[in-house]
This record gives sequence, C-alpha cells and structure tokens, in this order.
Amino acid sequence: MEHIMHLDKDAFNSVKSGRKTIEMRLLDDKRKNMSIGDKITLISRFNDEKIDVEITNLYTYDNFEQLYKNHDKISLGYNEEDIASPADMNLYYPYESQLKYGVVGIEIKLI
Repeated sequence: MEHIMHLDKDAFNSVKSGRKTIEMRLLDDKRKNMSIGDKITLISRFNDEKIDVEITNLYTYDNFEQLYKNHDKISLGYNEEDIASPADMNLYYPYESQLKYGVVGIEIKLI
C-alpha cells in the first residue's frame, strides 16, 4: 500500500539526510491502515519536494510522552543539542486527540 504525508521543512530535510528515522503521528483511521513494507511519499510543505520511504516498523503508544521515552531524540528528528519534549507534538496534535486515538512511531528508511 502507498501513503502520502506532508512534513515541515526541518522534518523533511532530517528524513532526507537519513538522520530522522521515526515519523510521529496520531494513530487515527488513516494510520491504522499502515503496514511494515508500505511505501510513503513524503512531501515538503516548504517546496513540494518529494522523497519515498519504506515503513520498517510501527510502534504504538497511548501518547507522545510514552513514544519519547522509548526512542532516542535523533531518530525522532532532533539535533544532539536540542531538548526533546513530547509537548512539542501538542502543537500538531492536542492531548485529547492523543488520548482518543493513541499515537504511532513510524520507523522508515529511504528507498
């Protein structure tokens, strides 16, 4: 199955460089259809550039706090000097939505 996701400039470039290997999303109906081996076309919100990745693993959690506890900040797209905080994801997904759907860490590799 093939999927499409849009990323902000920094996240897109981090995946493109091979540094960010886990994309974080709500485990909504759209993400529940994802499987290991599926292809995702990532599109930059900055310039519409596209890259293709393959799903290598899926990690489900109740909320982003649990996800952050189980994965290193580099794989989540942070730089070494950054402070990684699950609160960063609240800008995209309200905590109420996290409780309703759960969250997923989508492990990816460039193809």
